[in-house]
Amino acid sequence: MKRLNRKNTGLTELLPVKVVQFGEGNFLRAFVDYAFQQLNKTVDFNAGVAVVQPLANGLVPMLNDQDGLYTLFLNGVKKGEKIQDIELVSNIVKGINPYSNFEEYLKLAHEESLEFIISNTTEAGIEFIETDTADMAPPQSFPAKLTVLLLERFKHFKGDASKGLTIIPCELINYNSDTLKEIILKYIALWNLGQEFENWILNACTFHNTLVDRIVPGYPKDDIENYNNKLDYQDNLIVTAEPFFLWVIEGDDKLKEKLPFHKTNLDVKIVADMQPYRTRKVRILNGAHTAMVPFSLMYGNETVRETIENPFTFQFVNTLMFDEINETLDMDRAELESFTNEVLDRFRNPFIKHLLSDIALNTISKFKVRVLPSLLQYQAKFGKLPLNLTFAFACMIRFYKGEWKNGKLPIKDNAEVVAFFEQFWQENSNGKPLTVILKNEEFWDQDLTKVEGLQTALEFVLDQIEANGLEQAYQNFINEYKA
Repeated sequence: MKRLNRKNTGLTELLPVKVVQFGEGNFLRAFVDYAFQQLNKTVDFNAGVAVVQPLANGLVPMLNDQDGLYTLFLNGVKKGEKIQDIELVSNIVKGINPYSNFEEYLKLAHEESLEFIISNTTEAGIEFIETDTADMAPPQSFPAKLTVLLLERFKHFKGDASKGLTIIPCELINYNSDTLKEIILKYIALWNLGQEFENWILNACTFHNTLVDRIVPGYPKDDIENYNNKLDYQDNLIVTAEPFFLWVIEGDDKLKEKLPFHKTNLDVKIVADMQPYRTRKVRILNGAHTAMVPFSLMYGNETVRETIENPFTFQFVNTLMFDEINETLDMDRAELESFTNEVLDRFRNPFIKHLLSDIALNTISKFKVRVLPSLLQYQAKFGKLPLNLTFAFACMIRFYKGEWKNGKLPIKDNAEVVAFFEQFWQENSNGKPLTVILKNEEFWDQDLTKVEGLQTALEFVLDQIEANGLEQAYQNFINEYKA
C-alpha cells in the first residue's frame, strides 16, 4: 500500500500560510483544520495552516512525514441514521517544532498572508510562567511563545497596523481569549517590550473568546485494521470524530467578513456574546451527563448509549432535558429543542463507548456547576421542584454510599468528599436527616436546606429507593409529587 504524501496523492500545490495553529493533536485536526478546509472548498478561502508543536515532544515529525495530510472519519448518528463520512484533510502546509528549529518558528511572523492564530494547548496551556524570558528559544508557556512571535511580526513589519492578527484560542476554559490577552500584556510589562508594541497588540490585533464542541475519540487503535481497509494508502494519523460540530466565536460583522463560515454547512456562530451558548452546553449536554450517571449506573447501565437505548432510563433523561433543563434557559425554544435532539443523537452514537464510570469523576463539583442551577432556577420560576432533577439529586447522594445491591459503585472524587460521605453514611444508614449534606456550602456554595421542599423530597426518594428499588421509587415519587 502506498504511503500518504503529496506526491502519491497529486496534492502538490501548497496554499499560502493564512493560519498559524498552536497544537497538532486530534481535536484541532478534526475540528479547526477540517473547518478551514470547508472554507477553502466552499468559498476558495485559500488558507494554508502552519502547525506549531507546543511541547518538545509531539506529532510534527509524523505530520511532516505525511506532508501534512491525514484522513478524518466522521462517525455517528444524524436524525436517527448511522453515518460515516471520510475526508482527506490537505490544508496543513508545514509543521514546525520550535524546540528544534526556533528560527523557522520566528519566520512564521514574516508571512505576508498570515491572518489568524488558532490554539488548543489544553486547559493548562494558557498560563503565565514568570521565569519565561523574551530571549529564550523558545519560552516554556504558550502565551510567552505567542508574545515572542507577535513581537517578531511587529518588528518585521515596522508596527504596520494592517499586519495585526486575529487570535482565536480554542482551549476549554471560559473567557479563553481574555485570559490569553491578559497574560500577553503581563509579558510585555515583565519584559519591558515598550508602549508601541503594547498599543499594536491592543489596537491592531483582535482577540476572540470561543466555545468549541465536538467529541474526537482520535486514532482508532482498537479497530485500525477496519479503518485501513477503507483507504488505498497508509495513514498513520487517522483521526475519528463525531459529525456534530459547533464553534461559537465572539466577534462582530468584520470577523464574519474575514471568516465567512455562514457560506458553509458548518455550525459556526459569530456572536457578540457566547455565554448563552456556553450555558446551553453546560446545562443540557454536560448537565444531562452528570445527572444521569448515578441514576443510570444504579439501574444497571454501563454507558451513555445504553442509558438512551433503555426505555425507562431514556424517558427519565428525555424528560429531564426537554421539560426541566430547557425550561430554565432564556433562549429561542426551537433552537433549544434542535440542540437537545442533536445531543440525544450524540448520546446514541454507536461509534463512541462513553462509560458512565468515566463521567462519574468529581460528580459533586460537576453537579454544582452543571445541574444545580437548573434545579434552583426551575423551582424559582415555577414554585415547585423539577421532579427528575430532584430524583437525580437523591440518586447522587445515594451513589456516594459506595455500594448498591451488594456491588461497589465507581466513586471517583477527592479524598475530602469521599471521607465526608463515608462518615455521613456511617452515622445515617438510612440517609436521614440530609441536613449536614444540604448545609455543606463547600459543596454547593449555599445552604440548600433553605430551598423549599427540597430536603423532604430528597429524603422521600431515598426511603423509596431502599424499600422498592429504583424504578418503583421513581414511579412512587412522581405519583406523590406531581401537581
